[in-house]
Amino acid sequence: MTENRFQPFENNIDEGTALRHLRTATQGADDGELFFERRSAEALVFDDGRLKTASYDAAEGFGLRAVNGEVSGYAHASEISETAIKRAVETARLAVGDGGGTLAAPPPPTNRRLYTDADPIGGIDFPVKIETLRDIDSFARDLDPRVVQVSATLAASHQEVVILRPDGTRISDIRPMTRVNVSVIVEQNGRRESGSAGGGGRLGLDGLLDPADWQGKTREALRVALVNLDAVPAPAGPMEVVLGPGWPGILLHEAVGHGLEGDFNRKGSSKFAGMIGQQVAAKGVTVIDDGTIPDRRGSITVDDEGTPSGKTTLIEDGILVGYMQDRQNARLMGVAPTGNGRRESYAHAPMPRMTNTYMEGGTSDPADLVASLKDGIYAVGFGGGQVDITNGKFVFSCTEAYRVENGKVGAPVKGATLIGDGATAMMQIKGLGNDMALDPGMGNCGKAGQWVPVGVGQPTVLMEGLTVGGSAT
Repeated sequence: MTENRFQPFENNIDEGTALRHLRTATQGADDGELFFERRSAEALVFDDGRLKTASYDAAEGFGLRAVNGEVSGYAHASEISETAIKRAVETARLAVGDGGGTLAAPPPPTNRRLYTDADPIGGIDFPVKIETLRDIDSFARDLDPRVVQVSATLAASHQEVVILRPDGTRISDIRPMTRVNVSVIVEQNGRRESGSAGGGGRLGLDGLLDPADWQGKTREALRVALVNLDAVPAPAGPMEVVLGPGWPGILLHEAVGHGLEGDFNRKGSSKFAGMIGQQVAAKGVTVIDDGTIPDRRGSITVDDEGTPSGKTTLIEDGILVGYMQDRQNARLMGVAPTGNGRRESYAHAPMPRMTNTYMEGGTSDPADLVASLKDGIYAVGFGGGQVDITNGKFVFSCTEAYRVENGKVGAPVKGATLIGDGATAMMQIKGLGNDMALDPGMGNCGKAGQWVPVGVGQPTVLMEGLTVGGSAT
């Protein structure tokens, strides 16, 4: 168990006083809470043979919210004291006005534990972390003489939250996070290409600092870089595409997942608004958001409103059956919260956000799906992308992709982008592999200026109707 456990009610304010002020803020409101947080984070970057960055940050504070209908009043401070909370009450009350609402029932309790509460930062001595990063650098260079630059990153954080609700319910969670990333640049005949690999989750650093783990990541980064050395310019035009398993689920996350968050649907800005019970994907396609998977990057024991996380089916056999909900949007839409109310920190109000969002696997052999391509692209890795929530249109860049002609995987291609819209793409899925996999634990999701860790996943997917942007050979 963690020592020095976060106790926000021990110095300048006691729990009873905090509760009294919270009740003042939420009198006549529909909902509200006091969200206390203490967070520490460490990041080490070993670049080109030397320690380039070593940072450690620590912060704590609170956010107070009062909700009345569609309006929320929110105030926060980095000082946990009665004076600061009283000032926050004045701000939050502006949203409630004269009130008249009935305070919503508190979330159900849970004793479930999805991850350790040990602090991953203090679990490993600092010199051991530096030596591991140095070993990664040496290992990568020894693997291949074409390696000219190596960058290795180790990051760990420890977040402790306490949520106090107006009825006196107190909910706590302790959330660790760790990640190791390796990037490699190779050079051959004057041409330079890069590759990267990494991952982690809500677990200690021990496993990630095991040579068996970081050597695998390093080999994968080098493999991608060497593949790209042989890449030819990507073709352009409409064609069939096979997406690989695991991390390519980021396309599902962005192009479809955001459109299934409750706030966008309540406001009517999502292309999926008002479509519950309708077919929105090809038959056989099932999409789930699951925050209950142990140790995963996107998992949360409880969300940032205190609701236990859940496994929420969004699309079942092609039919839209649900949205991801926080408490406010669920109440306004007349449904139950799904444990998806998340916030970046105490300085941010919660909103509906994804956790681990994935597409279930099918029955096809992945090799058969690739072999079915007459003229297309096999996309294995993705980089950045952009999505318009209102129409689902997306553009994603591929970090590893191959040309496929007459069922044969050919040369890797460079500069390929996938262009389409989520709703159409989901209807044009023609095959699902039996190899569903989650990503290795490296996703971050941005929405309305807030960033939270997430997970994605999918099987191998055959999809028609995408436009490949590139340079025609």
